[in-house]
Amino acid sequence: MATGVLVVGIERGTKFLAHVVTHDKRYDATVRFGSATVTDDIEGDVISTAPAQAMASLTIDGVRAAFAAQSGEIMQRPSSVSSIKVNGRRAHELVREGVDVILPERPVTVHELSVADIRISGEGPETVAEADISVHCSSGTYIRSIARDAGEALGVGGHLSALRRTSAGPFAVSEARTLDELFAVRDNTDTSPELTMSLDEAMSTCFPVRGVSDAEGDALSLGKWLSPVGMRGVYAAVTPDGRAVALLEEKGARAASVFVARPAGMD
Repeated sequence: MATGVLVVGIERGTKFLAHVVTHDKRYDATVRFGSATVTDDIEGDVISTAPAQAMASLTIDGVRAAFAAQSGEIMQRPSSVSSIKVNGRRAHELVREGVDVILPERPVTVHELSVADIRISGEGPETVAEADISVHCSSGTYIRSIARDAGEALGVGGHLSALRRTSAGPFAVSEARTLDELFAVRDNTDTSPELTMSLDEAMSTCFPVRGVSDAEGDALSLGKWLSPVGMRGVYAAVTPDGRAVALLEEKGARAASVFVARPAGMD
């Protein structure tokens, strides 16, 4: 049911991923109205079904209004099958063990939510209603929660029937590789998978770049700090030969590392 961009890191790239997950994301999704499920998607058990009268009252304008209320800076209750921890356990693990999990609301930002198509057909108990939406949102936003809450607002329940992540930060689905492509043999002797990009490229793609000298790069690899240059937020320190040595953040009189890609002594 869920497809699209998944950013994967290996070796030092796994440490770098912690700084990438905070980027905005974009999704295309299909929401089905008329029932709610325990997972807020089509793969979960149905927990409620809308009466025929409620389904018959659905209108295109009403559906659009329900989604409009899910835009902007909102308080959202995460899906119970999220990876959020509850007393040291992942919520989705508890749900699949039969535990009733209700997570507290938290602030998220839906920068844009557009409705591409709304389909309402049939009559009475045969009524079928779906909507195709595109969402640009902050990290931590759950599209299945948008589906659930829009359905609740309409009084009929709702869940995701399809979800595709089209981008995660600067990583777009148009540049992604399928699993088959990722593990394609590069030549007649080497069967190891080919990377989409190196750690140097990923750091320079995800963050603004500050050029540093080889000597400054060596200092950063030893855990030392540099003098600030007035750059805001986190940025990548890159040497003249293209080596992304570290991610830096300026505070006071220091530009200190928040992640060192190449610690001294590491090849």
